[in-house]
Formats: sequence, structure tokens, C-alpha cells
Amino acid sequence: MPRVSAVSADDAEESRYGDAGRVAAAGLSLAPFRGLRYDPQQVSSLAAVTSPPYDVVDADGRLRLETGDPHNVVRLILPRPQPTPESGYRHAAYLLAAWQRKGVLTADPDPALYVYEQRTPAENGTAGTLQRGLIGALAVSGAQAGVVLPHEDVMPRPVADRVGLMRTTKANLEPILLTYRGDGSAADVIERAAEGPPLLTTTTSDGTTHRLWAVTDPGDQAVVSKDLSTCRALIADGHHRWAMYLRLQREHRYLAQSPWDRGLVLLVDTARYPLRVRAIHRVLLQLPVKQALSALDDSWTVSDAGGGTLDSALAALEAAKDAGLNAFVITGDGRFRLVTGPDAATLDAAVPADRPEEYRRLDATVLHSVLLDRVWKVPDNPDHIGYLHDAAAAVREAEQIGGTAVLLHPVAEGVVRRLAEQGVTMPRKSTSFGPKPATGLVLRSLLLG
Repeated sequence: MPRVSAVSADDAEESRYGDAGRVAAAGLSLAPFRGLRYDPQQVSSLAAVTSPPYDVVDADGRLRLETGDPHNVVRLILPRPQPTPESGYRHAAYLLAAWQRKGVLTADPDPALYVYEQRTPAENGTAGTLQRGLIGALAVSGAQAGVVLPHEDVMPRPVADRVGLMRTTKANLEPILLTYRGDGSAADVIERAAEGPPLLTTTTSDGTTHRLWAVTDPGDQAVVSKDLSTCRALIADGHHRWAMYLRLQREHRYLAQSPWDRGLVLLVDTARYPLRVRAIHRVLLQLPVKQALSALDDSWTVSDAGGGTLDSALAALEAAKDAGLNAFVITGDGRFRLVTGPDAATLDAAVPADRPEEYRRLDATVLHSVLLDRVWKVPDNPDHIGYLHDAAAAVREAEQIGGTAVLLHPVAEGVVRRLAEQGVTMPRKSTSFGPKPATGLVLRSLLLG
């Protein structure tokens, strides 16, 4: 049987959905909240206090963010290592409270839904993108867990880490990214709000311009509520944080009208603003390239990814995928090899035939179920596998440590959604949706209601 995500299994209910992404009964419930935001007069700049999501910040990036401004939100989402994880969480809670006392972070006077816009610059010959969505407090209890569709597995350790941080700080420090398909009325509210003066405008170091508006009118909020009430959402980014929301809601289910019943999200209607889907690459930290290649048997085909450059290797990877092959680029020793396979017998032995064929043929499925588990016998833990969103960074790390970089081709969003609708979860870190929301533009304190 297809794997049902452990995140939503406790709240699973019979499917009531059609392919259009609408639900027959209660769907998404997005509530306004009093956002906690930086006072621009108290920080060097708004851009200097933002951060990418916690799970894409590496050690060098964290240091740059910390030194850029002493109030950068990275100090909250990734507190510096302390004698115990719990003391790190307490330090983050202390900073959060201290910054509020000093007026560095201030609460908006009225509950609002927030329209959030990102404009990304052109890169590599492609046009920039415009994305707009709604930030609010999404219900996670009861049926709501059934209308939010995870598509990736989660690992216990990162979930426990996020749970500890939120439990101690009593705050949603960064929104998770969800996609949905609405009837257009919520989008109309978004577009009208974006015609007015924003609460804030800032441009981050990657060239992305961010703007934020508050929707406080009860009539506009009612329009949004009606539209979303018949929708379900796909988790694009933030599976471990969604699992955190669910676990903490269950911990506090004895409370009536509990702020733990909701979690901070950014909802993007992809009918109007399609997201980009990129691959997440692997670095096998303790497996040299020579050993990785020598372990491959006749069920695999290995060839040079012509041209000898990363761009040519990625082009060869794309061509292999267009031909319908499972394909990977293996590198780390200065050369790029295209690896395709396996044969049908090898796949059948590793992945049960009763799984959906789209799942069985995912590159991530083949990589984890066949190559990592059976051929290379690499455990899926941080001591053995690193996950990087940038191919060049993955290549550099593999070359520096003598490991193996495995480069993947991105999965189409349609495949992700179809599998999620069947209750099938992909191996973790199978996709990278974007652009991701910047962390630090608006926070949600549970102490504010």
C-alpha cells in the first residue's frame, strides 16, 4: 500500500476531494493575527534582520547573518549551540522577550491577514518572478490536518528540535509555504491590497524584493475565509514544521480556543502564481566517488556527462530525464558521470509493485531505496548524508571532503500533487519549492492570541 505520511496519519479521514483541489466540506481555515514585526528604526535595515528558512542556512551563512545585525532572526530560529538543546531554546525565548521589551519587535495593533509579495531578479537568462500570497494563522486541528497534504517523509530529530523551540519560545518564528487552488476571490483581495502602500519594503542580498500589506477589513477577511473554506493545500516547504504544529496542538488539545490550534503559514494560489520546483542534491559524506562507482553492477549504465563542466553535466541529466530514464550525476573527484538505471528486476526487488508507478519511478525513490539502501548501504542521517539546494555547492563540498555528490533533476509539481492526493509521501528532501518566504518579516507570538 502507498505510505501514508506519519504527519497526518492521526488525523486521516476518508478522501472527499476531486482533482481540481477543492473539497466538498470544511477546508482551510486561515485566521488573522497580530503580527510581530521589526521596528525599522531599531535595526540597521529590515533586510539585515531577515534569514532564509532555518533548514537552508549553513554554518557560514549563519555567521554572516549574525554579524550583519545583532538582532537577526537567525538567532531565534537557529540558536547557537548551548550545553543542551533545551538551554538553546531558552536562550532564543530570552532574546525574543528581550527584543520585544526593547521595542526591536513590536506587535501590530489589529489582527490582520498579511499579503506578502516577492519579486525575484532574472538569473541565467530567465525572467524574474512575481509571487503573492497570504500569511495567516492556519487551523491544524481535527479535519484541518486532513486538508493539508504532505508529500515528503519527515525525520524524528528535526521535528523534535522544532517542537522544542516552538514550545519554549511560544511563537511561530517563520511561516511554512503551502500551495492551493482557489476560486479567485481571495486573489482579488490580494491584488487590491497590493495597490496600496505597503507596511514594509526591503530587498535582500539575493536581489529579491519583499513587500508586505495588512488586510484588516472584516469584509475582505470574510471573502478570503469563504474562498479557502472549500480548498485544500499542498505543503510546498516546511514538512517538519507542519509536524511540529500537529504535535504541539495535540499536546494542548485540552485547552479551549488554544493558540496552539493554529500555525503560521504562507498560502500561495499556484493557479495565479506558479512556484518553481528545484531538486535537492545529496552529498555522501563518507563515500568516495571511486568506491561509489565500483559498487554499481550491470543494472546501471555509467557514462561521462559530456563537456566536463557542471552546466554540461546538468544538461546531460535533463536530456536523460526527457528520455524517461532514472538518472543521476555522480561527482566529487573533478569529473562528472551520468548514471542511469536500474533494470526492472532490481527496481522490483527494492520497491513494492503495489506502489503507484509514479512513486516507484521517482529519482528520489530509486536513489534511497536502491542506491543508498542496497548498493552503497549509506544510512540516512546527518553523519552520512548532506542535503544541499545548490548543485555547485554540493560539488564543492564533495570535492573538499573527498565524498560523493549525487545531483538530481527536479520533480514536476503535478507529480508531487498527484502522489500527495493518494496519501503517498516521497523520500524527504525530494523537492525544493520556491521562492521561499523570508524569515523575520512577520512573526506570530502565541502570547498575543
